[in-house]
Amino acid sequence: MTPLTPRLSVVIPAHNEEGCIEATVRALHEALSHEGIPHEIVVVEDHSTDRTPAILARLAGEVGSLRPIANRRRPGFGLAIQEGLDYSRGEAVAIYMADASDTPQDLIAFLRKLEAENLDCVFGSRFLPGSRLVDYPKVKWLVNRLGNKLIQLLFSLGYNDVSNAFKLYRRSVIDGVKPILSHHFNLTVELPLKAIIRGYRYAVVPNTWINRKTGKSKLKIREMSPRYLFIILYCFLEKWLSRGDYAKPEKPVEKKPPRAA
Repeated sequence: MTPLTPRLSVVIPAHNEEGCIEATVRALHEALSHEGIPHEIVVVEDHSTDRTPAILARLAGEVGSLRPIANRRRPGFGLAIQEGLDYSRGEAVAIYMADASDTPQDLIAFLRKLEAENLDCVFGSRFLPGSRLVDYPKVKWLVNRLGNKLIQLLFSLGYNDVSNAFKLYRRSVIDGVKPILSHHFNLTVELPLKAIIRGYRYAVVPNTWINRKTGKSKLKIREMSPRYLFIILYCFLEKWLSRGDYAKPEKPVEKKPPRAA
């Protein structure tokens, strides 16, 4: 029997997350199940050298919605997410962090917003009235604000947190922004910029961000800056030089037959 398509897929890349992955998966499963949301939690084990694979193997027998898979591609945040996007089956797909910096309550609010307003995407912002930052590193905050201001100016956007990884997309958007080029954290910028450029409807809502309590951040600012710049310039060229070749086609207007005389 073919399994039913889940309403929501949550894709979580996990590299050396033994200290937090179990709590993250259990909190998600409990919250989504409590709301009656059919879902799957796709954790992509990204070449970990700690106990992350063993923890996921054990959890798979205890948490019914967990679908742990291995990243068959080279190591990398973006490649792990691509692996998860290809594997997932949900009508809507969320990218969610393994370190519990995102909250299940925000994810549920994203899904309700997407469905109630018939949107294509819901993007989180950590820098809006109603958002909440807990222990956000000062240097990271400064780099984030400068980078996002550059994106806003280049693309004439009101959205002020494009680099926020926490986003929700309909399946059709994931298919519509391919091919995905980013191997690393710059994927968090590529997906929303392509979705915006290609005409998908989106809303921006405030969300909470909580700094990790265990493990180390995988984002290396010096290493990632050129990659971010590359994907920003790539999307900029698409916007201004493609003449809308990749834009989402408008639905044809249904013409009513003329009234009989």
